[in-house]
Amino acid sequence: MTATRPPQAAPAESVAGAPRPAGRPDQAPRPAPGPARPQPPAAHHAVVCVNAPAMAASGPDGQLRGHGLHGFYRSGVRVLARLELRLGGIEPLPLRGTLTSAAEARFLGAVRLPGDPDPDPALTVERLRHADGVETVTVRNSGSRPARLPLELAMGTDLGPMTEIAAGLRSPDLPSQVQSAGLRWAGQTHSATVTAKPSPHAVLAGAGVLRWDLEIQPGARWSVELRTELEVSGPGPRPPGGRGTGVPLPWSEAEVRCDDPRVELLVPRSLDALGRLLLADPDRPTDLYAASGAPWRFGLAPADALWAARLTLPLGTRLAAGTLRALARRQQPAGGPGQRPEGLLPGALRHAGPELPPSCTATEATLLFVTLLAEAWRWGLPRQEVAELLPAAERALGTLRAGLVDGFVTDLSRPVEDRSANPPPARSEVQAQAVRAALHGAELLEAFGRPGAEEWRDWAAALRSRFREKFWIDDLSGGRPAAALAVGGRPVPAVASSLVHLLDLGLSSDGGRHEGLLDREQTRMVAQRLAAPELDCGWGLRTLSAKSARFNPLGHRSGAVRVHETALAVGGMAEAGFEREADALLEGLLGASAFLEGRLPEMYAGEQRIPGCPPVPHPAACRQAAVSAAGAVHAVLTLAGVRPDVPAGRVLVRPASTAPLGELQLTGLRVAGEPFSVRVSRIGVAVVEEASADLQLGAR
Repeated sequence: MTATRPPQAAPAESVAGAPRPAGRPDQAPRPAPGPARPQPPAAHHAVVCVNAPAMAASGPDGQLRGHGLHGFYRSGVRVLARLELRLGGIEPLPLRGTLTSAAEARFLGAVRLPGDPDPDPALTVERLRHADGVETVTVRNSGSRPARLPLELAMGTDLGPMTEIAAGLRSPDLPSQVQSAGLRWAGQTHSATVTAKPSPHAVLAGAGVLRWDLEIQPGARWSVELRTELEVSGPGPRPPGGRGTGVPLPWSEAEVRCDDPRVELLVPRSLDALGRLLLADPDRPTDLYAASGAPWRFGLAPADALWAARLTLPLGTRLAAGTLRALARRQQPAGGPGQRPEGLLPGALRHAGPELPPSCTATEATLLFVTLLAEAWRWGLPRQEVAELLPAAERALGTLRAGLVDGFVTDLSRPVEDRSANPPPARSEVQAQAVRAALHGAELLEAFGRPGAEEWRDWAAALRSRFREKFWIDDLSGGRPAAALAVGGRPVPAVASSLVHLLDLGLSSDGGRHEGLLDREQTRMVAQRLAAPELDCGWGLRTLSAKSARFNPLGHRSGAVRVHETALAVGGMAEAGFEREADALLEGLLGASAFLEGRLPEMYAGEQRIPGCPPVPHPAACRQAAVSAAGAVHAVLTLAGVRPDVPAGRVLVRPASTAPLGELQLTGLRVAGEPFSVRVSRIGVAVVEEASADLQLGAR
């Protein structure tokens, strides 16, 4: 399944034939503009339901109109583009369209009977849609006389790939054929069928219409079930499937209770969304990982899959294990293309905003692989499973050995010679991720009797020293880290949400934290900068300071709020002792979730919060995204301060003393594979109510 992102729209062309400016008679006429480029579809008004690898999207009226994102999809192919309902020749008046779960949507419309003197609609039309391609249409007659009228469903499809649809392209509908109790469309590599139960009274293949002549008595109802299927008619790679029937979710069914009702909606709905994004590795269907997000990145993006698994570790280690195994099979082999280092994970370049060139998600994923394995081990991933994955972690660490350019880690996906000849910028967050990976790697190597632990600790210490010397920028506010070092060591002074990664120190032995790149005073200044209005818009952290000349509240790396980075800031600031600042950021996420029915998208605009007004949506955001769903869960669970060290048989509990959610009770977490429950009082005191008998409890 291909991950896609709609491209940025091109500037509008000038109108042909416009008059020349006054005083410029010698100006050459402008060339006639070429064909207008298609606009990528927006998703912020769409109702998107997901059950990987399937998805469905429409407007709030429930009609699939064949334009934009509308349609049923499976494995990156649009199975059905149009499904337009008419009752008595007219469309129902839309009343309500919303998700009932991440995988299902309900649409309700109304129809007045012809000649009915009563202004109240007699008929209601309910459409229950499942992402898997099943839709049930029910017509109810609440009037006082029989309803005799036709129901027509007009259908069509282009069998278009999501990559083209994301670019705003639309192919003509394929001709339809009658098949059994429905219609069929055939393309070069795929075919689609829609079957109806009960069978239609008439099938108009040329128009793609199924028709029923209804007679519904007062107080009665009539229903039809439509089932959409995709068939592959040509050879090709096997796409990943979804979580199979009977396969349990790779996390515990935790229960969250607290004084803030927004949390009791946000956490279960975030887990519902994450569960519907799960894909099964085609090489080993029992290994599950999270697709990045729907609709645009509905496939494996290694960095996002690793983040989702890491942020949900308090619920169990099974998602981490499946993700790590799936990615270990995808590591770069020795002597690969361009002689990139062995052990590199795949990953696309990602737009990094106006200040820096695109960032390398392969670097992020490769470093995060080591961290996730080490932290999953601390949470209770069985020793044998860790040992099986340790060679992959060693290969990932090996990419760092030759990865330094001028003493710092840069884009590991580029060949070593290219990095030296044309040095890319050294980003501050990459240095933090590299030091954390080196320290986590050292812990794993030492615990499993492998050589190299002390060398990696020394490597991390040397990088930390160079960072403090080269990256820190002194200013009137006390100073801040540079966002990156450009060629020649020139600091890039942008103030961005990427600073949060400097506070993400990772889980260490005895529930402790590793030493980060910043000293205590520098950490305080970074926390204050993150909490300042230039970054905190009231809904969360902007990706770029509002004081920047290039700030754009809708720029996904130049001002929009990305949920998972705000969630990381909540955890990192609380762990560092800046709980009031963390509480303010958490309130921003909860405030946004209240307007969004507990379903936080990938991002939204970094517009300043206005009381009573919802956050401004981002038109290109994934409406369900793995990192935002997992980040929302992390932002709540981190307040309990559960920090285990299962190999040492200990678990530390240090909750946020400010208790920003009031009383908080977490039931059904998993530590060492066993249930773990904790209650945090309104004064920030934790009581462990359930834990494995093999664990020694502690607090500090």
